[in-house]
Amino acid sequence: MVLRFVTAINAHDIAGIAALVTDDHRFVDSLGAVVTGKTKIGEGWQAYFRMVPDYEIDVRETCHNGDVVFILGAARGTYTPDGRLRAENRWETPAAWRAVVSGDQVAGWQVYADNEPIRQKIAGHSTQQADAAGRPSAGR
Repeated sequence: MVLRFVTAINAHDIAGIAALVTDDHRFVDSLGAVVTGKTKIGEGWQAYFRMVPDYEIDVRETCHNGDVVFILGAARGTYTPDGRLRAENRWETPAAWRAVVSGDQVAGWQVYADNEPIRQKIAGHSTQQADAAGRPSAGR
């Protein structure tokens, strides 16, 4: 069931993701920010897929304890501030996920990953924009 959820994420299938989460689904990102509710979750994934249109989860190992499933693997994608995929904006990081299952749906999804690879891509883009506009950037 959790692997079907990962498959829906990797396919960027918002309807499939929504079908697999509970109405009160709780998403926790790797910085601890929480998003709750099926509608908000769908909106969040949609926005993320616009920013990282080739985002994918590479599952390397899973284990479970009751209704909790742990996934070890990697997250990867390409940051696209302008909608174009560029090799220099590609990133990958080791990651883990914790899924809480309720019946045949995912009630909770927590990400454990180092966000630094994508943060560097975003910061690099912000610096380039500031340089192009002749403004100082926050990154300097």
